Amino acid sequence: MKKLILSAFMLLGLAFSAQAQDISKNALGLRLGDNDGFGGEISYQRGLSKNNRLELDLGWRDGKDYNAFKLTGIYQWVWNIEGGFNWYAGVGGGIGSWSGKDYTFNGVKYNGENETVLFVAGDIGIEYNFQEAPIQLSLDFRPEIYFNDNINNDFGPDIALGIRYRW
Repeated sequence: MKKLILSAFMLLGLAFSAQAQDISKNALGLRLGDNDGFGGEISYQRGLSKNNRLELDLGWRDGKDYNAFKLTGIYQWVWNIEGGFNWYAGVGGGIGSWSGKDYTFNGVKYNGENETVLFVAGDIGIEYNFQEAPIQLSLDFRPEIYFNDNINNDFGPDIALGIRYRW
């Protein structure tokens, strides 16, 4: 058990001491996933230091039964793996709003429900920054925990592919 704990601390120390690649000052693109019906989000990253950045994502959906938007902000730490590959982890949160449309079921008319929700989120992923072109590809996992949410579940996991233009 002592060896396991010591190994975990050594791996954690190695991860936090790894050299970070200079991250782009700005990156804009799309984050394509499927969290609570949000298939795509406009994604913006702003570099804050050599290995930290802020990511803002705006998703919206106009479906047959509802309209919705979601704004997410994540503070991320970025570590270089090798070459253009980085891995990152972050924490943040956001706000969302779902507006259900009125509908009829078996001849009975129902009023659509409206809900505003606050949430906290985590983020872990891997990215590749192309050296020949200012393009970034990423794959991440973002679990979200919702508060005051009566329409959806209180937990929403999301796996998404991102493509962004860096400058």
